[in-house]
Amino acid sequence: MTSSGRRKIYIFDTTLRDGEQCPGATLTPSEKLEIAKQLERLNVDIIEAGFPVASPGEVKAVQDISKAVKRPVICALSRMMPKDIDIAREALKFAVKKRLHVFLATSRIHREYKLKKGKREILKLAVQNIKYGRRFFKDVEFSPEDSARTEREFLVDVVKAGIDAGATTVNIPDTVGYAMPDEFGDLIAFLVNRNPGLGTKINLSVHCHNDLGLAVANSLEAVRNGANQVECTVNGIGERAGNASLEEIVMAIDTRRDFLKAHTDICLREITKSSRLVSHLTGLVVQPNKAIVGHNAFAHESGIHQDGILKKRQTYEIIDPRRIGLSGSDMVMGKHSGRHAFRERLKKLGYVLKPTELDQAFKRFKELADQKKYVFDGDLEAIVDDTISKVPEIWQLAHLKVTSETGARPKVVVALHRQGKTYEQMSEGDGPVDACYKAIEKITGIKTSLTQYAIRSVTVGKDALGEVHIKLAIHNREVSARATSTDVIEASVKAYLFALNKACATQETKSASPI
Repeated sequence: MTSSGRRKIYIFDTTLRDGEQCPGATLTPSEKLEIAKQLERLNVDIIEAGFPVASPGEVKAVQDISKAVKRPVICALSRMMPKDIDIAREALKFAVKKRLHVFLATSRIHREYKLKKGKREILKLAVQNIKYGRRFFKDVEFSPEDSARTEREFLVDVVKAGIDAGATTVNIPDTVGYAMPDEFGDLIAFLVNRNPGLGTKINLSVHCHNDLGLAVANSLEAVRNGANQVECTVNGIGERAGNASLEEIVMAIDTRRDFLKAHTDICLREITKSSRLVSHLTGLVVQPNKAIVGHNAFAHESGIHQDGILKKRQTYEIIDPRRIGLSGSDMVMGKHSGRHAFRERLKKLGYVLKPTELDQAFKRFKELADQKKYVFDGDLEAIVDDTISKVPEIWQLAHLKVTSETGARPKVVVALHRQGKTYEQMSEGDGPVDACYKAIEKITGIKTSLTQYAIRSVTVGKDALGEVHIKLAIHNREVSARATSTDVIEASVKAYLFALNKACATQETKSASPI
């Protein structure tokens, strides 16, 4: 208990053991070491580094971690067998602070179908092997596997036997994610009532799986009812639907410390780095809407939400993203965004527009947002550059149709507006852009020479905004122009018209035009 009256909750990270058991998440020894070093920076209390009996490579990985990582307790998992315990002991021989973690299934279904052993035999195995482990380890954790489905009175007997044999931590696993929060919290309270030293003299841990999506809820309910250690993984990875998510547990305790009356010693600013490292090395992508570390966790597109965030962050954010290592909230510009967010984003990009210019730019933004999911800063800059241009739109694109077949020359129909009238021409060319430019020449009667043409992606993704830069030679004068669109042919036409309008803005080019 701290001076503030809040209990310390120990964070037992099992990313490198249970998390690695997730299909496709196998890590090399060097990758496990890299994650372990990051977990030390994250300031977890215990790192379960592996299951040494699994392979010689696992033994080496645990040894390498033990040599390099000094602050957290390094833990190794073992079955209730002297041989396994000896291998775990070898794996942990370099650890400054070490823990042996032994487990044995106790539920009826596991006893009858997996172990084929009776209650007395289970108790005997637990006592013998915990005592054997205590010969070499001062710190021994005991897990009655599938505790949530174990008969309560038998679980009480097992827990008491484990403590009497020397277990310093008792872990209550919901191995298959079967429990409901109230039910699991009641189980923890029941065990504390029957063994008053749990959670104080003897650490009381929980290890919840997410088969019903309740791992975090069950873990927090356990904390409320006396557990002082939570076993979890970064990004919630693990077997089947995964484990309780470390970042969700930690931030729930931090955000609702008024309700849970608890705290952890986790370095919050390392949460995002830890999540990204684990995702990168395991190849397991974090779902965008995942709490705390998902890409959308602090992203806002709704105009109402963006307006609220800009006025007072706490209106729609209960966590300051900077606390977990992010630079801030992400205002996603899309079709749901409002004028307030649009204006503020432009200010950040260095643009302060007049009311009429802002109206025009916002209209262009909404039109673009209907064409693509996300409007990026590059898109906004292109919109503003086009909007605040002082070149009069003498020629305007009305519509454009392109027909292109393999082995045939592209055909286009281009229609332009000028002074309230529409002019249309069809043309062919070596490519669709060439065909468009020839059609424009037919309409305007202005002969040009394309001296430079370049195209690039302003933003990313399949719906990226394309930016076209051109230079046109018109009556011995070179005119440069640029335009953007999600359709590169349309961008090419707009750039051409922009250059043409620049030229037409001068008297000599106007007089040369037959229209």
